[in-house]
Amino acid sequence: MKNKSVSLLFMYIGVIYTVCLLLSNITAGKMWAVTDQITLPAAVILFPVTYILGDIFTEVYGFAKARRLIWLGFALSFFAVVIYLITIALPHPGYWENQPAYEAVMGTTPRVALASFAGYLFGEFSNSIVLSRLKVATKGKHLWMRTILSTMIGEGFDSVIFITISFWGTMDNSVVLQMILFQYLFKVGYEVLFTPLTYLAVNKVKAVEGIDTFDYDTKYSIIAG
Repeated sequence: MKNKSVSLLFMYIGVIYTVCLLLSNITAGKMWAVTDQITLPAAVILFPVTYILGDIFTEVYGFAKARRLIWLGFALSFFAVVIYLITIALPHPGYWENQPAYEAVMGTTPRVALASFAGYLFGEFSNSIVLSRLKVATKGKHLWMRTILSTMIGEGFDSVIFITISFWGTMDNSVVLQMILFQYLFKVGYEVLFTPLTYLAVNKVKAVEGIDTFDYDTKYSIIAG
């Protein structure tokens, strides 16, 4: 690991992370009627996985490499949106009747795109920074506490920013607040439920890579210094 910038395992986890992120962005357009009173974006079944993988990156490789992954995810998400919009704008033959459906699934508005990008960056970076700082403060102990607490903060930022920018003023404020609350609780509960698997994954990756990074004297800038 010392003689190369990234390992093969690092690359594999990074690919899974970015695929989960891109799939989450696509599936976010489908609404899931959990109950008659609770509605969530279908992306909540997959998006929390990006936080679990982000925890693994920060815990094993440190904040600096996690920062690279977060920006890579942002760049690929932006690229995907551009490609979706270009393909929507391409002229289609008269016999092809699926243009409205394609636009509904693949299209996005500037407001929703801004909400998605802002929520992602604030959420992922706060999650990584909190986890990194807690690891140093606890001397690497209590991984369960660190992953859950960092997720609570990161998912909090993501849920509030995304839902507020996307829907505030378009529906009753109480409905928007309800969406924020239920989405946040679902995502945090997801992290708690998968904590045993997070432990197994972290320990396995540490053993394979032979590293356990502590971010002593790290400058927590979101831009590489």
